[in-house]
Amino acid sequence: MSYSLEEINQLSPEDFVRTVGPIFEHSPWIAGRGEGMRPLASREKLHEALCDIVRNATAEEQLKLIRAHPDLVGRVVLTAESKGEQSAAGLTNLTADEVAAFDRYNREYQEKFGFPFVICARQNKKDAILAAFPVRLANDGATEQRTALGEIFQIALLRIQDLINP
Repeated sequence: MSYSLEEINQLSPEDFVRTVGPIFEHSPWIAGRGEGMRPLASREKLHEALCDIVRNATAEEQLKLIRAHPDLVGRVVLTAESKGEQSAAGLTNLTADEVAAFDRYNREYQEKFGFPFVICARQNKKDAILAAFPVRLANDGATEQRTALGEIFQIALLRIQDLINP
């Protein structure tokens, strides 16, 4: 369902969290902290406000947000948003070798960083995602956490654009 910005601004606090909460994977606390910032002038201002909440969150809260994301081509049940995003990237029709590569990279990445590999799947295709794994595995933990949050912000922007009419 799509809303106007005026409708988003007029939602009750509970409905705002229920509607805007899925912008950040399994992390409605972000929308909960942002609902009092209304009225917002644009989709971009909403995105900026929500990202600022994440930037100002504790390190543990940021890590919890990153960990709320599923492994790419993982075995967990995906949210509707994640399922559509992975499908758009071509991650639902993989060869056995590609699935094995994703499994191996996901495991290596999780072992090194302690959280799942996050990339904005809608802005990438499977070959680009597979190529990004070894590059990002070379990062240190702090760099990779910043990179993951940057990818989450891109995902959030696209989800806001889907949710709210221009």
